Amino acid sequence: MRHFDLVIIGTGSGNSIADERFAGWNIALVEKGVFGGTCLNVGCIPTKMFVHTADVAGAPASGARLGVDAHLDGVRWTDVRDRIFGRIDPISEGGRRWRAEENANVTVFAGTARFTGPKTLDTGTGETITADRFVIAAGSRPVVPEVADIGTVGYHTSDTVMRLDTLPARMTILGGGFIAAEFAHVFSSFGVRVTIVGRSDLLLRHEDREVARRFTRIASEKWDVRLHRKAVRAERVDGVVRLHLEGPDGAEVVESEELLVAVGRTPNSDLLDLAATGVDVRPDGRVVVDEHQRTSVEGVYALGDISSEHQLKHVANHEARVVQHNLLHPDEPIASDHRHVPSAVFSSPQIASVGLTEEQAVERGLRYVVGSQAYASIAYGWAMEDTTGFAKVLADPTTGEILGAHVIGPQAPTVIQPVIQAMSFGLDARTMARGQYWIHPAMPEVIENALLNLPLH
Repeated sequence: MRHFDLVIIGTGSGNSIADERFAGWNIALVEKGVFGGTCLNVGCIPTKMFVHTADVAGAPASGARLGVDAHLDGVRWTDVRDRIFGRIDPISEGGRRWRAEENANVTVFAGTARFTGPKTLDTGTGETITADRFVIAAGSRPVVPEVADIGTVGYHTSDTVMRLDTLPARMTILGGGFIAAEFAHVFSSFGVRVTIVGRSDLLLRHEDREVARRFTRIASEKWDVRLHRKAVRAERVDGVVRLHLEGPDGAEVVESEELLVAVGRTPNSDLLDLAATGVDVRPDGRVVVDEHQRTSVEGVYALGDISSEHQLKHVANHEARVVQHNLLHPDEPIASDHRHVPSAVFSSPQIASVGLTEEQAVERGLRYVVGSQAYASIAYGWAMEDTTGFAKVLADPTTGEILGAHVIGPQAPTVIQPVIQAMSFGLDARTMARGQYWIHPAMPEVIENALLNLPLH
């Protein structure tokens, strides 16, 4: 039985840990799927490449209000798909080959890992190994809801839908979160008639409620949005998926050529048999870690989707850097900083948020005030003729401490970045608004004016 200094399970953010400082370590990497993890292969990177293409495809339709008459001749789906994965797939394979062939101290195992005892791992390749230290970075996978016969209809998840052979005429998307919102934008921009089925009263219900309401209204004008619905059964008849729903008006059926299941993701902890090595797991499947990313077993760390409530690549990367330091300097550990974790939804319109929503501030009993500004009221908003976007900032009414910010509109993830910086470095709203130049006329003025509109004491 081979023994290693370090075993890393998962090749997403975990793959970045073993840099040149680990050259003297004997390391094993275990990967059950495609090398490089979710973000590279089926998540952030390919989806945003599709989103940008969708933005381009949707641009002609938005030109009329600006006096520009343009039209979309068509979308060459296979060209779009093959351009994107023609870039992604070689990166994934190149990363695997580099680790396997050019890192003499690294052994790569292509299998589904499973613990069989204390710090003892079945690599899924027929070989069982042991190690002094482990990093569990095995990520998450799409959730498939309990809907009768759904397994018989040939549904897609975010893992597979980007590699469709042809564009369907219609697509039903089951789910109302960010994955559903992004793919609805992509496929509708390419000419697919999209129906979104959600169980709650709003799309993106985890966003600030004012933002979620605005997005739901805009989405309902573009797509067939059906809320307060529960999917109870699925069937495929003559090549058409029929999704049976229960809603406020009784039973109904949605038909489409393709069904995309996008109801969330679940940690892969259940695949690892973590109890065999003594690692504690929460009821929701997340591995329990402390501020240093240490699990309940000495020498075993976890990071990313498998342990974090933030299923975000930038969080996983941050945690990987923390684990990397703590492996190298166990007597001088550093802690992860999850104070101000931002997130974004790359749909149409785009959304970005950081800090507390109004609902969370109320739940916590905090004193706060709100400053808002519409895109339509800044100069660049006039240029774009944007009538739906806005930014809002929450702050302590006395100290001006920024508690949260939420943006819906063009380039929201870029526009919100100055607020993330201010919150991270303790810059109050007054100083942020007046202590620097804001380029005029540029979109960040929507943040400047939201800050100035805060009724601070």
